[in-house]
Amino acid sequence: MEPFAFLGVLLALGMILNSCFLHSVQAARAFALSKDEVNGFLESAGSEKRFQKWVLPTGGEESPGVHGSDTIQYMQGLQISKYMIVDQQGGGHFKTVQAAVDSVPVGNSQWVYIQINAGIYREKVCIEYNKPYIIFQGAGRSQTVISWGDTAEGEGTANSATFSALASNFIAKGIGFQNTAQPPPPGAQNRQAVAALLSGDMAAVYSCGFYGAQDTLFDYQGRHYFKDSYIEGSIDFIFGHAQSMFRGCELHAIAESTGSLTAHNRWNPSENSGFVFVNCIISGTGQIFLGRAWGAYSRVIFLYTFMNNIILPEGWYDWGDPGRQETVFYGQYKCSGPGSSEGARVKWSHELSDQEAQPFLQVDFIDGQSWLQEV
Repeated sequence: MEPFAFLGVLLALGMILNSCFLHSVQAARAFALSKDEVNGFLESAGSEKRFQKWVLPTGGEESPGVHGSDTIQYMQGLQISKYMIVDQQGGGHFKTVQAAVDSVPVGNSQWVYIQINAGIYREKVCIEYNKPYIIFQGAGRSQTVISWGDTAEGEGTANSATFSALASNFIAKGIGFQNTAQPPPPGAQNRQAVAALLSGDMAAVYSCGFYGAQDTLFDYQGRHYFKDSYIEGSIDFIFGHAQSMFRGCELHAIAESTGSLTAHNRWNPSENSGFVFVNCIISGTGQIFLGRAWGAYSRVIFLYTFMNNIILPEGWYDWGDPGRQETVFYGQYKCSGPGSSEGARVKWSHELSDQEAQPFLQVDFIDGQSWLQEV
């Protein structure tokens, strides 16, 4: 993300809404499998147990079975109204991911489960803002990959995204999202290349991969949860102004010289947004900042995170605006590894006390108790 680019990003996001709408052609019908079809697939794939484990609502109990002619209730409190399979070889209902998404009705109000079989799906995919309650299940982040190669040079950073989820209540597990554009050198113009953009509220991502270089994951806005995922890039490869928690993730830098892990944007101290990393691993190449102050009140915290020796000793960069040193909140708590030393950190970063760290250790930071389908 380059300085003074935020207005352009907002305009580009508006263009995405239009382009997603124009791209979407409603399928002839949305598939709802019969009881026998569902049970047959689950028995052959062995997926019922796995599905129950990761989608089970907090405090819920497993309640497998079929209730009604076309509604499947796998566990208490979560109903799957439609079940679709995407398979490039023709072994499912659709051959492309976008075709499956297009079949979801506008104003959808019940969970739609889309099983995406193994393969590299070379397409841009967009879930429009009016299609909430969609679940993507892949065969593993290296087995099911959605891949494209656009950059900001065409229609802006946001429109470079290979995958965009604009709707609320989105869940993904076991999928790779990739932007194949080549890594740019530091300072290059219009080379941002987003692998995934999330702008809907209440999104949860499990065991997924995000592959790119500059601006890999556009965590635009909303409350989001990333668990056991892999995120790769070189410059600002996690950026946006979302309110997000990353738990147990690997953050892998591919910088050839210098780069940065995060660029969080928060312009108002009353906003709840921020990036929180718990029990993560930072690995890779080059020398990178933990974060750059894209917004005046940018907020990023690392807790119990292992930092390899690729972290620049100062840790953080004020984006060339010394005034932001007084307003950003950057900190770490009980981190480890050769890159975690606080000795040479900028004076305006924080080593959090136990009391200061507590609000960031639980999913309460993203109001997770009220919506998160936690494992």
